[in-house]
Amino acid sequence: MRKVLVTGGAGFIGSHLCERLLNDGNEVICLDNFFTGSKENILHLLQKPYFELIRHDITMPFFIEVDEIYNLACPASPIHYQYNPIKTIKTSVMGAINMLGLAKRIKARILQASTSEVYGDPAVHPQTENYWGNVNPIGVRSCYDEGKRCAETLFFDYHRQNKVDIKVVRIFNTYGPRMHPNDGRVVSNFIVQALQNKDITIYGSGKQTRSFQYVDDLIEGMIRMMKTGSGITGPVNIGNPIEFTMIELAELVIKLTGSKSKLSFHALPDDDPVQRKPDIRYAQEVLNNWVPDVDLEQGLIKTIDYLKHKIKI
Repeated sequence: MRKVLVTGGAGFIGSHLCERLLNDGNEVICLDNFFTGSKENILHLLQKPYFELIRHDITMPFFIEVDEIYNLACPASPIHYQYNPIKTIKTSVMGAINMLGLAKRIKARILQASTSEVYGDPAVHPQTENYWGNVNPIGVRSCYDEGKRCAETLFFDYHRQNKVDIKVVRIFNTYGPRMHPNDGRVVSNFIVQALQNKDITIYGSGKQTRSFQYVDDLIEGMIRMMKTGSGITGPVNIGNPIEFTMIELAELVIKLTGSKSKLSFHALPDDDPVQRKPDIRYAQEVLNNWVPDVDLEQGLIKTIDYLKHKIKI
């Protein structure tokens, strides 16, 4: 039985990861300060004998003995990470330093949950791991984008200088049950608005694209990445390469919810990427032919069902 630490373990993605790790026969320590995470996400795990919950902020040092660390702690939606941008960048940078220091001391393997936002508003499409990105370092999204970029730098410097066993994955748009209804992400926004028969907010022309991956596919990719040999550090893109425009997503959500909502167009926010699509050939090569398994309609049906009960429609 491996002992695994998951920072941000009470969050949307973290709670799914904790559940999967437990089901795979691991002992799991969930670390969260509950800024965006929720105890409700992990209530069903609290009675399990090999699950432990610790309230802690990773901008402060933390000491424990574990075999593996998944570092997921950071606000990940624009509403949340722009609420306190200084705290956001501290979480990415100081959190990475603290977790890498822990991994170095106890000789644990550590995985960093990085993001497709390191590519910024990309001038290369689709995005490959060797693309350096097009990020505004002083914009309203920089606290998240540059925080995650700096965290990647720290991971590779700890690997080169201190031989820390690292894994870095770049997560593309992910959705599924346990998303917060008011997190400002496009999938949850559209679903909540459709369920309430409100106008669906489309920013810009609605022709900008995203690639949406169901949370179970992401978790499978992360776990496979953690199991790769020590020669594979990443970064590895984990996402669904099938692109949808915002209008296509809105129309599908309206259809699946049976909503009377109309589309309402608004100005595009600053630094909002026009295109986002992962090149996943490297992931397929190093993650044992990993490919996303859940198509958008299947995943949306499950997410709609969750949010319907969450907002009591």
